Amino acid sequence: MPRDVVVVGMGGFGRELLDVVEAHNAAVDERLNVIGIVDDDPSVAKLDRIAARGYRYLGASANVIATHTPVGYILGVGNPNVRRQLAEVFDAAGWHAVSVVHPSASVGSVGVVADGAVVCGGVQLSTNTILGRHVHLNPGAIVGHDARVGDFTSVNPGAIVSGEVVLGIGVLIGAGAVVLQGLTVGANSIVGAAACVTRDVAAGRTVIGIPARPIVLPEESTP
Repeated sequence: MPRDVVVVGMGGFGRELLDVVEAHNAAVDERLNVIGIVDDDPSVAKLDRIAARGYRYLGASANVIATHTPVGYILGVGNPNVRRQLAEVFDAAGWHAVSVVHPSASVGSVGVVADGAVVCGGVQLSTNTILGRHVHLNPGAIVGHDARVGDFTSVNPGAIVSGEVVLGIGVLIGAGAVVLQGLTVGANSIVGAAACVTRDVAAGRTVIGIPARPIVLPEESTP
């Protein structure tokens, strides 16, 4: 019997998530039935795109939680911090996070994919990897053996997370970036697009370039 879910977010990643769900449903028996889309700031363009695909807009998250019996939910929101805030709201109301993996993704043995994780098409996920809750692996991302990806982290398209890397909670790895083997990227850090991380990144830092170096904020610079 199909499992009822809502998709939260109708922006770019939310619509990519619908692609993942549709591909999943075409490949497996345990289907996900999307009863509608939730979005707190729906533009006319977003509403038109969702309607054109045959999906129903249910309303803002607070209204949907107040008026619907709890079902599964999947977060289609790219920003890790916003994703964390939404998860707290839905979890507190008794809704259940659901993970989904595109059938074209390569998933290695002895791995863990926690609730709410989204693995898009073309992802390569090696052996003994751990994905935390509400992790997003975007199309073409690669995660090497024994890597640990913290809750709410996003690995953007074409990025490479090498073996035995540890990504903290709420990390954003930019498109085409590379994190070399065995390194740690601290919680809430950002690795810029196409950067190459060659040393550990402290929590809360933004690093860019090759090799990746921290951006120095004005208040951190010496007068």
